[in-house]
Amino acid sequence: MSLRRSGSVLAAAAMTCVGSSVAVSSTITGAPLFTLQAVRYALAAVLLVVLARATGRHLPRPHGWEWAWLGGIALTGLVIFNIGVVRGTAHAEPAVIGVAVAAVPLVLALAGPLVGGTRPSVAVVAGAAVVSVGAALVSGGGRTDLAGLGWAAVVLAGEVAFTLLAVPVLGRLGPWAVALHTVWIAAVMLAVLAVVVEGPAAIVTLDAGDLLAAAHLAVVVTALAFVLWYTAVTRLGADRAGLFTGVVPVAAAAGGVLLGAPIPAPVVWAGMGLVAAGLVIGLAAGTRRTPRSRESATSSGRKARSDDDLGCPRRSEARVHAGEPADSR
Repeated sequence: MSLRRSGSVLAAAAMTCVGSSVAVSSTITGAPLFTLQAVRYALAAVLLVVLARATGRHLPRPHGWEWAWLGGIALTGLVIFNIGVVRGTAHAEPAVIGVAVAAVPLVLALAGPLVGGTRPSVAVVAGAAVVSVGAALVSGGGRTDLAGLGWAAVVLAGEVAFTLLAVPVLGRLGPWAVALHTVWIAAVMLAVLAVVVEGPAAIVTLDAGDLLAAAHLAVVVTALAFVLWYTAVTRLGADRAGLFTGVVPVAAAAGGVLLGAPIPAPVVWAGMGLVAAGLVIGLAAGTRRTPRSRESATSSGRKARSDDDLGCPRRSEARVHAGEPADSR
């Protein structure tokens, strides 16, 4: 399986996991937000450590400015993002929050390459635009108020930051270490907020439903999805991986049906078709190569990575470019 194909599968799987969080989050709007999210990320951190040790994965220790990047991911992409999702679903239907993510493919298609110092690919941008339109159709029609729209914008910003802020550190640390460190940092941040805002006793108010939701978010939406997504970013680049965020509202709509929502209307099915078409357009674009990648491609000592080595940290000289697939193969 090629790097692009395996990266596409991983990205789609990751965004399906994330999409399930929208419907689940609508069931915990009455729970103490910071306390429940702190529990979620603490559980995810423990799970990642256990899995890493069980599989013998090396988790590099961050140095210097890497801590700032990881802290930025934890603050914007985890803490603020999840506050936006949970508070947003209190003011809007889950599909409205899902449509906020519909703009992410276009933002990453433009911003990803610019962050990496390259020009956006016309084909990727075109594919992202189609994906965004399709995702908006899938998620459109939900009820909301002004506050719900505001939280949807917060969700959009957090989702973009979750990917772009990881690009500078994925090369050395690898997907597993980036996922672990951002998760435990977020758990600490949320625990502090929980104690200050909700009080230490808030944890005893969590009922069985809240704990089940936290477990789902920890295992599926955090530990699993984060490793899948960051591995996909290293293989596809931020711009192409970003195309798959269009899968989120599709998964959110499916999750809503499982929780009792009506079967999607024809326009939703049309939107799903556009998402698929946009993915084909964007992923069909030729791979851009930098002088460094061309040099490394001709290096006789370089061997291809095993596709099933999910999230194995890269060698220290490898780099992940914001707008292109990683080239140290």
